[in-house]
Parts: sequence; C-alpha cells; structure tokens
Amino acid sequence: MVDLFDNTLSVLETISDPILEAHGVSLVVKRDDLIDPEVSGNKWRKLKFNVLQGVQYKNEGILTFGGAYSNHLVATAAACEKARLRSVGIVRGDELNAQSNETLSRCHELGMQLHFVSREEYHLRNERFYHEELLQEYQNLWVVPEGGANYWGMIGCQEMNREIQVSFDRIVVAQGTTTTSCGVLMGLEDAQKISVIPVLKGFDSLAEMRQRFGKSGIDSETTDQLLSKVDVLDSFHFGGYAKYTDELLQFISDFYEKHQIRLDHVYTGKAMFALWEQILEGRYDGERIVFVHTGGLQGLNGLEIDVREKLFKG
Repeated sequence: MVDLFDNTLSVLETISDPILEAHGVSLVVKRDDLIDPEVSGNKWRKLKFNVLQGVQYKNEGILTFGGAYSNHLVATAAACEKARLRSVGIVRGDELNAQSNETLSRCHELGMQLHFVSREEYHLRNERFYHEELLQEYQNLWVVPEGGANYWGMIGCQEMNREIQVSFDRIVVAQGTTTTSCGVLMGLEDAQKISVIPVLKGFDSLAEMRQRFGKSGIDSETTDQLLSKVDVLDSFHFGGYAKYTDELLQFISDFYEKHQIRLDHVYTGKAMFALWEQILEGRYDGERIVFVHTGGLQGLNGLEIDVREKLFKG
C-alpha cells in the first residue's frame, strides 16, 4: 500500500517563456501526471482515501462508474491491481465490450470486471438504491462515484497544497466534477485564489462547487468564504467535454515543443490554453502561479493515432 501512495515524483517544474517574462508572471507546474503511469494526477489523489476506506472496512475491492474512455476507470483498475483488490467498473454503453477501445481493454487487462449498462440505467449511478442493487450482485465492495467525486476524493486533493513548497498567488486547475478544485480550494491561504476551467459546456462551476461542499457537511457561510476565492474561466470548453478544435491541438503541440510537457485535449490542454490567454491579456500580471497538471494523458486514447503522433512529434 505504501508504494501505491508514493507521490514523490510529483515535482514542481518552472516554466520559462518570454511571454511570462514580459508580464512578470512566475509559473510552475505541479507535475501530478508523473506520480504513476496509470494512477496519475488527480485520479491518484481522489482514489487514495477511497482505497484506504475500503481496506479499513475490509471490503474486497472497489465498484465505480465511467464512460468508454474514462481515465478514472483505468486508474481504479490499476490502483486495485497494485493493492491486490477486486475492481468492478459500471460502464456507460451496453453496445460496448472489453475490446471496444484501448481504455476498456486496459481495464480488462488490469483485472477489472466490466459491467456494461444502457445510458438510461447509467443515469442512476448516483442513486443509493441503485448502489444497493449492484451490491447484491457484487458483494462486499466499496462504492466510489464516477470520477472519485466524494468527500474522500476531495480530502485527497486537499493534501496537494502541503506539497507546494513555494509562495504563490494563484493556483490553476481544470474542472470536471469539481472534486479536485474544491479540495485544493479548501487548502488555500486567505490571500490566495484559484482559477478553474470547466471542460463541460454550460457547466455552472460555482453552483456545482457549492453542492459538493454541502454534501460534505460544510456550512453555507464557510462555503461563501471559500467561493469568494474562485475565478471561473468558462469559455474554454471548445465545444464541450472531450471536444476540441485545430487551434487547441496546435496549442498543445506548440506547448510540448517549447516545454516538453504533454497536455491532453480533455482537461489540461484546455486549462493551460485558458491560463495562457489570461496572461497574454495582462489579467495575471505580476502573479506567482501554480498550474496543476492533473494527469489525464490516458484520455489521448480518444484521439486518432496520427493526431496523437502529430501532437508530440520530436
């Protein structure tokens, strides 16, 4: 279990660029993507205490949920394989099978039992009665929501702040379920801010974060204080979840060529694009910024092979 939760590879990497110098911006990247090839980034953090909870309650493994290209499913399968726990993935799409794509195939290789359900049934994934029905078939498993979006996932992400041993004014993170951003937000000091970049079109970040805090028992007054530190950049979804444009792909390719850091088109590429736009427009002049690389590179499997090769040529 110790090896599974070793995050010493998550270093802080300083980015040097004439654009940053021109705007007086100090930028470092928190390289959570380096923690583990498959249990990486915020997936590692959101699974840490969920796995430990399952072990504490003597569960045999984890049951969780995800789509056809879910980074979370692969991370859960890998974490359970390392911890010698059973893993079951409830997958959206009853037309799929374990060989439908690289993601599902890898889950299967790692020992995850894949249970494919219709999109209608998948809508029940957050309902308690549905969990109870599933546990009648898959007994003695710890249920983890899609994306690790629960209290334990949030607490795991909060730990990240203690590892950032540099002074900073702003932390920047891509946003999906809000679990990571809420956890990071809870660990900020009074003067620090967080910029969140939702990757879903029409996503109400503040409302979703408020709901996440409420489910975790945090009172409304404290929630208001926390949310006052949030800067939402909601116009960088590029059409919606996992959607992308040539402009985004070109940015990801250029960033890799200049800084040798891989970004994906689902989360980190959009977040870094948004940050770069704010810097270019002078909105963050003079700030010390930490960008959280939340991993997610497995999500590149959703791109055509020739596109992937073009992104990271050289």
